[in-house]
Amino acid sequence: MQKTLAILTIALLAVATAPAAELQRLDGVVLVESRGNDGDSFRISHKGKEFNLRLYYIDCPESQTATTADARRLREQTRYFGLPDAARTLEYGHRAAAFTRRKLAKPFTVYTAFATAPGRSKEGRIYGFVITEDGQDLATLLVKNGYARSHGVRRALPDGTHRDEATARLDDQETVAVLTRKGIWSETNPKRLVELRADARLEEAELQALVNPPPPTGTININTATAKELESIKGVGSVTAGRIIDLRPFVGPQDLLRIPRLSSATRSNIAASAIYQ
Repeated sequence: MQKTLAILTIALLAVATAPAAELQRLDGVVLVESRGNDGDSFRISHKGKEFNLRLYYIDCPESQTATTADARRLREQTRYFGLPDAARTLEYGHRAAAFTRRKLAKPFTVYTAFATAPGRSKEGRIYGFVITEDGQDLATLLVKNGYARSHGVRRALPDGTHRDEATARLDDQETVAVLTRKGIWSETNPKRLVELRADARLEEAELQALVNPPPPTGTININTATAKELESIKGVGSVTAGRIIDLRPFVGPQDLLRIPRLSSATRSNIAASAIYQ
């Protein structure tokens, strides 16, 4: 069993530390007109094959809201950019799409490893970098001109720049766009920006709490709880849950001392969560 676990651990580590797939360069790519095109996601064609491309590193304002997830993202973006309402965010989403369309009016270059990007498209999307006909990175242009924020999936740049350095550079470009009130930042309400972003963080925390509720406190009957219920206590794994079940019944917190190889921190967590009826 230990040998099997060791092999599995090595395999998982190998996957976790494996380098990202190598980027492929596609020259002479053209933009394909599509209803779903927006600033950071659009349809392209290369040598007769069409793909939906999603830019690395950035997030443009939504230009349409077809799903509840779109609406939620639009609300979060509105708060992040400090805009008065979602309608203005949508307007800048349309402007971002128009900016991208202008910049890609001539054939351009794409770097992609064909990694799958989530999205509403039924045909799927791939992540990529876009270099315009005049040699400029499209994602950087969108951020510099106030049509996108530094946000999203990241990897090393085509020239080998580490993603952390690339992220720092793009964050700086966003800061400059904010200070010079470029694009969407021209309508930012600085007095409400902190409040709006705090609202967004609070809402996200509340959603996470609904998806991953904290372990109940003082409500688990240690003498009747299932293994899964016991494992909801911080520090209690399947082995410890099994030992608890084998040693039942427990009369009170002092009986927790009977559980072998139990850390004091986990014992305290159990004591705080358990009842002994």
